[in-house]
Amino acid sequence: MAAVLPLLFACTTVGPDYHVPEQVVARAPEANGPLLGTKDAAISVAPVPDDWWRLYDDARLDKLVRQALAANTDLRVAAANLRRAIAIYHEVESENLPQAAVSAKAERAQVAGESFLLKEKVPVFNLGDFGFSVSYLVDFFGKLARADEAALASAQASQAALDMARVSVAAETVRAYVQGCAATHELEVAERQLALQARGVEIAGKMVAAGRGQPVDMLRARAQAETLRAALPRFKAEKEGASYRLAVMLGKPPAALPEAETECSEEPRLRQPLPVGDGAALLKRRPDVRQAERELASATAKIGVATADLYPSIRIGASAGLSGILSDLGTGPTARWGMGPLLTWNLPTNGVRPRIHAMEAGADAALARFDGVVLKALQETQGALSAYTRELERNQSLRVARDDADEVARQHRLLYQAGRTPYLSSLDADRTLAGAEAALAASDSQVAMDQINLFLALGGGWQNSPKVEEHETVERKAGGNH
Repeated sequence: MAAVLPLLFACTTVGPDYHVPEQVVARAPEANGPLLGTKDAAISVAPVPDDWWRLYDDARLDKLVRQALAANTDLRVAAANLRRAIAIYHEVESENLPQAAVSAKAERAQVAGESFLLKEKVPVFNLGDFGFSVSYLVDFFGKLARADEAALASAQASQAALDMARVSVAAETVRAYVQGCAATHELEVAERQLALQARGVEIAGKMVAAGRGQPVDMLRARAQAETLRAALPRFKAEKEGASYRLAVMLGKPPAALPEAETECSEEPRLRQPLPVGDGAALLKRRPDVRQAERELASATAKIGVATADLYPSIRIGASAGLSGILSDLGTGPTARWGMGPLLTWNLPTNGVRPRIHAMEAGADAALARFDGVVLKALQETQGALSAYTRELERNQSLRVARDDADEVARQHRLLYQAGRTPYLSSLDADRTLAGAEAALAASDSQVAMDQINLFLALGGGWQNSPKVEEHETVERKAGGNH
């Protein structure tokens, strides 16, 4: 024991100490500055709210998102993965505690006489053994400490994966709801155009009956009406499909979601400019960035775990018990005990160094993934921001075009009814109006989809969700690791 004591004061932790490398993309000034394209009037640099879907001021939508966050199957999988990671962390953490064991055995046996250097046969005995042992692994080189770091970082990465799943579930729930609203809106536009064209068929028929029109005019009007009617099934299918997707997001069979819970006639609209914050806030908010950083921390700690295998392992232990003939257990001759250190040392020829190199390569790969995730987060956000602002510009032009086409069609209908213009001109104006209204309705839908894509890229929606059991323990242990 005296030889071991000096080592107790010479403990060290081998392997690299983790810190976010200075050269990572996440530390670049360009990644932490203002986002490009935020000067548009529809964009605000205000912080992104945690529950961003509430900006639509739609109580039905808010209720649906809360239901999805409570019952979605993907979230249940991610929550189970987190609980497993936490359990593994606690398992690794328990290796730092003294290990104890109790054993008891009773048997009828015959011991070989040769083992006692006897030539005669030893009688059959009832033998018994009872023992208790306790041992403690002295973490001289930090193998347990590094394993603890790796397991904790992995648990934190699993928490980030759960948060990312919440972000996706919230966005996809809003997307399914808005797609249903958009399909209903486009269906109503198509039905209005069809009703208008049906009125045109009726007028053309009356004009022909009065001898003021050609039969071909009525055929043209009827063909246009049927063309508009042919678009209705597609919008109905899109509406039904959106309802089915929404039911799945809520963890329900499609037939279990009442239509009244998802009914809406137009896309929800933001009541204020869309807040996007800046690059620094984006990287702190995106759970996938946090997950990649924690995976890098775990990979770095595993280098230390592998490096510790180059050094001896010392376990201090003690044991006591009773062994002998069953009827004599408890007497002095059956008592046994022992205490002292146990040293084991695996020579480096058993593949330790290649294992260290493998862990170092894994850390390099984790660093590259971290950079890649950061770049992807910035690219997704900038791309979604650009698509949203450009679609808003297009939507405004389409709205002006629709208004102009509506006025032209109205005047042509009046001129045709007065016999001052051929029906073909009126039909052409109606076709232009139908196309303009359909294009505007489709653009309204795309604006709503682009909003959701941008909110998804911004990474909000997980902060106020219910915590998984034991999550607080992991977060407290994390301390300054973030």
